[in-house]
Amino acid sequence: MLTISDRIKNIPVSASVSMTQRARELKANGVDVIALSTGEPDFPTPEHALEAAYQAGLSGDTRYPPTDGTPELKKAIQQKFIRDNKLHYDLNEITTAGGAKQVIFNTMLATLNEGDEVLIPTPSWISYSDIVSIAGGTPVPLPCSEDNGFKPLPSELDAAINEKTKWIIINYPNNPTGATASYDDLKSIARILLDYPHVHILSDDIYEHLIYDDEKFFTIAQVEPQLKDRTLVVNGVSKAYAMTGFRLGYCAGPSDLIKVISNINSQNSSGAATFSMAASAAVLNGPQTLLKERATIYQQRRDYVLERIAGINGLSCNVPQGAFYLFINVSGYIGKTTTTGTKINNDSDFVMALMEEQHVVTVQGAAYGMSPFLRISYATSFEQLEKGCNRIEEFCNSCS
Repeated sequence: MLTISDRIKNIPVSASVSMTQRARELKANGVDVIALSTGEPDFPTPEHALEAAYQAGLSGDTRYPPTDGTPELKKAIQQKFIRDNKLHYDLNEITTAGGAKQVIFNTMLATLNEGDEVLIPTPSWISYSDIVSIAGGTPVPLPCSEDNGFKPLPSELDAAINEKTKWIIINYPNNPTGATASYDDLKSIARILLDYPHVHILSDDIYEHLIYDDEKFFTIAQVEPQLKDRTLVVNGVSKAYAMTGFRLGYCAGPSDLIKVISNINSQNSSGAATFSMAASAAVLNGPQTLLKERATIYQQRRDYVLERIAGINGLSCNVPQGAFYLFINVSGYIGKTTTTGTKINNDSDFVMALMEEQHVVTVQGAAYGMSPFLRISYATSFEQLEKGCNRIEEFCNSCS
């Protein structure tokens, strides 16, 4: 019998994927499901991206791609960093992969040895810890309190770093909380990291363009240029341009690091799809007005859901200024019982009962390293959000 490797057998299926699969099962059985679990834009992919992908196919651009990306795409990424972040990278400091997740995976595989630690402010995206573990490193959560806006206090960050710390992962706007980091927030983090030259920074900026309330986005290499030579900036086209299925991520950083990341990519996928590269170059080079237009709609949806949640006794939520998630505190329902007799002992119980009894799919905070919370995505229509909020309110009001 084939045995599973030790580093893999304890890796769970992503909680958000599990909940989405359950939603599909319910839908297949004719159940009217409201899925608020998926971190995926509901907007269409820009037409000029689709046209670029189509033309790439027609012109015969269907062969193996350059592992690190086509020159056209890399130049588009280079100009994006100049335009949006005031950062300059040479082309040999830029590489691509099949999504930002693969960029992060390749990075950890390329750099981690047994015993190396990766500091992860939590709540955090589900996959960070598992990627680090698969790559042979040790994920170290750094809890960030709701009272501090789910951001690390400089003193706590300082205390968490040791000689084994190789990376810290920074993700703002944040999944799952929607928290953003101001210039001053990042400057405070940078001051600590300047004292630890052995620590490298992975800045996951995938939600860069989903930012609200006239807030401005900053990335840490922009805020503190002295950290640029040990920072890897990760981004992609999935969230901003509604191109999750194109699987195109990219990163920029020191050329020696970029080279080994590209080498890993040559072994595990040989690069992203050629049509995805063409489409991604098109959206990065093309009109950017849709980013603000869509951010305005996301903010309207956020405001609606925040207002509805505020009207439900026992639920509370910080105001997120980025991404498209609410991270809702459900502590007021721990210990209560649903109408079917289910005892809510934790946020996982809350989420499962909400799904089975009201058919609203969310994700428990435990999956992101902090309880008792639930994450909902408002990357869906107002109609779906209204129905979902109605059912959440009905569920909460029925608990005793």
